[in-house]
Amino acid sequence: MPLTTLPTDILILILASLSITDLASLSQTCSLLHSLVTEFGWAAYSRLHPRPSHSLSHARRKWSAYTQVQHDYLTDKAWKSTEFIARPLSRTWAGKQQPTLAITPTRLVVAAGTNLYSYVFGCKSSKPSISFEGVVNLDDPLVRGRNITSVTFLDDGELDSTLLVAYQEQRVEIITLIPVHGNNNQQRGPGLTFRRTRHAAFPQDDYVESFSTSRHHLLSISSNGTARFLYQGGVVPSTESESSPPTPSARIDLNERSWTCHLSMDASTPFAAFGTSGKTPLTVYSISQDRMSPLPEYILLSKKYGDTSISLDSLPSLAVYGITRAPLSSPFGASPQVLASGWFDGQVRIYDLRASESRLTAPSSPSQTTPSSSSSSSSATILSPILTLQDRWSPEPIYTLSSGGGSSAHIAAGTARHSVVSFWDTRSPRLGWSVHAPGNDRSPVFDVILESSRCFGVTEARPFVYDFGPNPSLDAYPTLTPNRELAAVTQPPRGQRQYHREGIKYKPNLMTYEVAKYTHASSGLS
Repeated sequence: MPLTTLPTDILILILASLSITDLASLSQTCSLLHSLVTEFGWAAYSRLHPRPSHSLSHARRKWSAYTQVQHDYLTDKAWKSTEFIARPLSRTWAGKQQPTLAITPTRLVVAAGTNLYSYVFGCKSSKPSISFEGVVNLDDPLVRGRNITSVTFLDDGELDSTLLVAYQEQRVEIITLIPVHGNNNQQRGPGLTFRRTRHAAFPQDDYVESFSTSRHHLLSISSNGTARFLYQGGVVPSTESESSPPTPSARIDLNERSWTCHLSMDASTPFAAFGTSGKTPLTVYSISQDRMSPLPEYILLSKKYGDTSISLDSLPSLAVYGITRAPLSSPFGASPQVLASGWFDGQVRIYDLRASESRLTAPSSPSQTTPSSSSSSSSATILSPILTLQDRWSPEPIYTLSSGGGSSAHIAAGTARHSVVSFWDTRSPRLGWSVHAPGNDRSPVFDVILESSRCFGVTEARPFVYDFGPNPSLDAYPTLTPNRELAAVTQPPRGQRQYHREGIKYKPNLMTYEVAKYTHASSGLS
């Protein structure tokens, strides 16, 4: 029986199960199938194979379903062959910084020192673009230690202009970015100003090391281990001059040096994960009725132990610096209960909170109540990693993690030295590879954000991007601004000397900058 004799609704169901090559072949057989593939096939494929990407949001809304699938297909091929454009997003800053990134579908914000650098996403000639919007200086001459330690966007009705900013001097402010129109400058951007509001929900007892947001909720962790869980309605200011009265927060004290946090309100049982230094550096706390459990539900170990009982005091001291959700297309499924973590020993470990075969029960004993394991509980479930990733040529600590990339199956890790970013395809974990950032600084990569076709990163000297998208054009990237253009707003912090080591030869019409890369199974650079 000819395929075209089937009812249209049956044909549409068949199209949803086909691959890209199958859809392309089918669309060339006859006009009926061509129209069905064009109208339903490509849209179904795009829906069933998501490629999350903030920076492509504007462009994808203008693209047809066929163009979206074509872009994803060519991007996946570029990932497979490790072909990409490497570009700095700015010239070298005036001083060495410890920057961090925040992203929405509208803009990328780079927080470095006392400055916020904003890059807006757009669409030029049907191609996704990145433009420098401006920089604001949050310095306060009456306050010492004003360096930004963490930043995240707050839900403000898709305006994407409200940020929560934490400082080393133990303050937290809400910063609202306000574009200045009619002040367009090709090199300095159209201009930005801002409005700041002190937030009282975070007492001045310690500085916030990390923020994480999920479904209108906010999680923070301070350097001494104080964790707070808030509903964002109590964070976003209700007026231009005052904060809303803070909603009651769920607070727990980990009593350990803490580095990062991860909030997941999408899981069947919402949870908060924390990365600390100690014998149990990766713990997971369940969330119910907008409150965190006082004791961890899971303790995630660095390796599998054969014994059925574990003394937590006998574990080695380690640290976890990065936590993220595993890629959507990893072999373990798209569940938010699959976590990837970056450790001090240079390994990326993936855990499945749904796992049963690797569960062990920690025995109840007085020895487990020592300060080093005070955040642990004898009733917690012990889990070991289901997959461990490592660049055998780099034992450096993993500072930051992000997931996405080609086929939504990759993990990107920023390492502690030589501006190296490592990538793994979780479907073929042995075929990992690493690349240096433009400039090949000795710096760590302090933060990375991995999308379908782009990876944003930042070192102590500058932000950068790897772009795996097809047909890149020079006007899709920001103009590299000379240092003198931003000197008025990017002076180094008081007491820190000027730092102008470029490390890159900037050329006006250069599309990509040379970077060294190597595979983890190789014996040298390529």
